[in-house]
Amino acid sequence: MNQPALKPWPADKVTRRSVAELAPYARNARLHSDAQVAQIAASIGEWGWTMPVLLDEAGGIIAGHGRVLAAKRLGIDAVPCMVAKGWSDAQKRAYVIADNKIADNAIWDQELLRIEFEGLEGLNFELGLTGFSNLPSAISRA
Repeated sequence: MNQPALKPWPADKVTRRSVAELAPYARNARLHSDAQVAQIAASIGEWGWTMPVLLDEAGGIIAGHGRVLAAKRLGIDAVPCMVAKGWSDAQKRAYVIADNKIADNAIWDQELLRIEFEGLEGLNFELGLTGFSNLPSAISRA
């Protein structure tokens, strides 16, 4: 079976950049409420920084706007970043949308999610850190 040719990785190196020098994309259609930024900040507090911010070659944010807002809230001065090199303006603009929407297109396996939450409850883990404000109804089943 032939595999399709993969493009070279446009962002293959993580560096740390000052939050002050990062420029949000002015037409980012994804909005981050204060409550959601607080969730991201709590996640960073629990697990540390786990995903670099994706930038264009001029330092404009392509992906990671919410993480940068959380970093500001937490007083973090510099964050891990990757630069997508060689992308056209159209590719950058489309990825800002695709990065958010493609993740939204996934669905949950409710039974496995219930099992995971039950296990986390048994370990006395703070379930709110998962991002669920109302635990899925499947979890409340006996």
